[in-house]
Amino acid sequence: MFSGIVAAVGRIEQIEPLGDGLRLTIGTGGLDLDGVALGDSIAVSGVCLTVIAFDGDRVKFDVSRETLNCSVGLDHAGSVVNLEKALALNGLIGGHLVTGHVDGIGEIMNFAPLAESFELVVRAPNSIAGYIARKGSVTVNGVSLTVNEIHERDFSINLIPHTITVTNFKHLKTGDRVNLEIDLIARYVERMLAWREGQDAKDAG
Repeated sequence: MFSGIVAAVGRIEQIEPLGDGLRLTIGTGGLDLDGVALGDSIAVSGVCLTVIAFDGDRVKFDVSRETLNCSVGLDHAGSVVNLEKALALNGLIGGHLVTGHVDGIGEIMNFAPLAESFELVVRAPNSIAGYIARKGSVTVNGVSLTVNEIHERDFSINLIPHTITVTNFKHLKTGDRVNLEIDLIARYVERMLAWREGQDAKDAG
């Protein structure tokens, strides 16, 4: 589990084929690795990956074909990635509860300065657009953000300069694709409603 508060910006330094998947070597960009052991989880641009080896300040991860198919930004050497260590639930949760499981891939429709901040407009895929709510939480490339406005599948976010500085957002541009994770609460609300509707249908029958 994560909080969506990026701790460092790293870079994919090496990619090796590994069956249908890949083995990544990522420079951690100063991420504090104290307490991180083999088998622990680190969120890489919103994707929960398992540490399989250390090489100085670099960390290696194995990525399955399924993960590569469901996410973006993990298959190119040189890509800049957001990094966050797994959350200790006895600590502060600065963002919101994030699983590191990508729900869909969004497309940046606009990313431009707006007064003293920046406006990011993302188009969500149909499969998850209904889970994104105004003033609710959404994770973009592993960053916990608050939705300002929604128009059909497009949602806008106001970003302060600090967020741009400490994440890989500084490298984004219109047309880029990003990893999206919906709010965990929305998953359970849908499940409860679907279960209740199913039970009501059985009772009516």
